[in-house]
Amino acid sequence: MTTAPFIPDSAPFTPDQRAWLNGFFAGMFSRGPGTGSATLAQAGQAQTLAPLTILWGSQTGASEGLAKRAAREAGKRSFAPTIVDMAQADVAKLAGERNVLIITSTYGDGEPPDNARALHAAVRAEGAPALTGIRYSICALGDTNYTLFCQCGKEFDAAFEKLGASRVSPRVDCDVEYEAKFTAWLDASLTALASSNGAAPAQAPALDAGPQQAAPKVAEPRYTRAKPFPAPLLTVRKLNAERSAKEVNHVEFSLEGSDLAYEAGDALGVFPHNCLDIVSEVLAALGCDGEEAVPAPDGAEIPLRRALTEFYDLGKPTAELIATLGTGATGAFHVIDALASAGGIAIKPADFIARLKRIQPRLYSISSSPKAHPGQVHLTVGAVRFEIHGRRRKGVCSTFLPERGMSAGTVPVFVHPNKAFRPPANGDTPIIMIGPGTGIAPFRAFLEERQATGAKGRNWLFFGDQRETTDFLYKDELVAVKEAGLLTRLDLAWSRDQAGKVYVQNRMIDAAAELWSWLEDGAHVYVCGDASRMAKDVDAALHQVIETAGGKPAETAAEYVQQLRSAKRYQRDVY
Repeated sequence: MTTAPFIPDSAPFTPDQRAWLNGFFAGMFSRGPGTGSATLAQAGQAQTLAPLTILWGSQTGASEGLAKRAAREAGKRSFAPTIVDMAQADVAKLAGERNVLIITSTYGDGEPPDNARALHAAVRAEGAPALTGIRYSICALGDTNYTLFCQCGKEFDAAFEKLGASRVSPRVDCDVEYEAKFTAWLDASLTALASSNGAAPAQAPALDAGPQQAAPKVAEPRYTRAKPFPAPLLTVRKLNAERSAKEVNHVEFSLEGSDLAYEAGDALGVFPHNCLDIVSEVLAALGCDGEEAVPAPDGAEIPLRRALTEFYDLGKPTAELIATLGTGATGAFHVIDALASAGGIAIKPADFIARLKRIQPRLYSISSSPKAHPGQVHLTVGAVRFEIHGRRRKGVCSTFLPERGMSAGTVPVFVHPNKAFRPPANGDTPIIMIGPGTGIAPFRAFLEERQATGAKGRNWLFFGDQRETTDFLYKDELVAVKEAGLLTRLDLAWSRDQAGKVYVQNRMIDAAAELWSWLEDGAHVYVCGDASRMAKDVDAALHQVIETAGGKPAETAAEYVQQLRSAKRYQRDVY
């Protein structure tokens, strides 16, 4: 006999939550007399859980991870949380929600993440539906090194307020070290939402699922961002030929002895050391010899020189340091500039350290497939070197690896998953990869992955740089996979090999008819590289291809591109 489920489909739970609860209640009723009344009481409690929608917008997955953490905590506090990728959110349906938390990052020049673009535009559009029934709060992720800090979160906040939603807890704007702020925001927001629902912020009832229902324990990874793996650096090899204006290095680490696992499309977090020359300049400006005892981030006492080399950021000075050094340091590009502008102001080493940010890891797109290089992970890193205010500058990590990484022996690393940038699960799906310069990195990994798995789908790569003779990164590898038939088509763009500059977006326009044919055949489009210019130009070219080769008006072409995004067929790893 078929019985109705204890928790109907109309209840405010996700399918997984309904399945778990129905399984639990079925088990309780099957235990015999004396359990029914208690179970019904628990069922009543479960059905009073308040629905909570957690929207996340993310370019590399950080916000998605925080959304899952928020859902776990909300489940302990009388909420039935549903995590929603902003790409799947509909503003009209959203208007019917009651409790909403938003966790979103900002990337590029103050732009929303790709998966948040449609919703961001919809809530800010003329005629957007009222959100008067919603109670909400926002956690914005960003980086104070960028002018438009947390801009996406700020704009969502303003839009929700304008549409009549009620902010139950102030928005929090998180810098790269977000843990403490996020935790405090989540606690305050859930408490406020529970109160506004007319319920005390209580723990959800502890349900005895029985041995057969117990959730399996998932082992915590041994190495994480908080505890990175000291990876032996195996190789640093320059990819450019002599006379190139650029320096791009192929970098290989060993992961042997770690539990780190990655997939093609993921990133590797690398903790660098500061340039020793800069550290010496800072010590001289402070009038210190470097042996002064100061606290490390974990509270241990270490020499000042080591603290400045390994643990603290000597890039853009913090507001606290500027306030201490005086207005003359305002606008300083680096910490050393701020110290120089202050004219030898006296500051104790421990006080100085307290006004610095911690060194943050640099995330690099992984350029290897674990199937092709077991026990290793590869990167493709462009060294940054320039001059400003009469002082030579270096990218902290991009020059640390080739200059001092090998002598350091090991480098702290961790895997940063990027589920929003993966090769198609179906190996028969054709893919179009657009990655000039170091943007080639994940596509080297994609091609290795497709080769290792025997994927039959067609592969098309657009690559470019300054000059073919000096800047054709991974030339031998790409030519080999092209000759072997793995790489169906390779379109190259060299910006300085002719009078008029040619870029990958130009090659896309040249191949518009075939590009349109691949799109209509279900191809996935991937873009990796510079967000501020290249990615925008490539996006414009994609729209143009659809308009010209597809015969679509501009508005329809824009809808087509949005459909590609929503279907996860247009993915970007841009920075």
